[in-house]
Amino acid sequence: MMELKMIILGLILLLIGLLVGMGLLTTIGGILILVGAILWVLGATGRAVGGRKHFF
Repeated sequence: MMELKMIILGLILLLIGLLVGMGLLTTIGGILILVGAILWVLGATGRAVGGRKHFF
């Protein structure tokens, strides 16, 4: 669930950064999307992420 929140926040920041023209927001949004996607894939494969198998 936390991964999905990161991806959504990343998309929002990416869109705002593109609309306003702020490169920093675009970069942070892209990084959040990438990290959220990696954590989502790792969690889906059953690997322990951050020392835990399940996020609550």
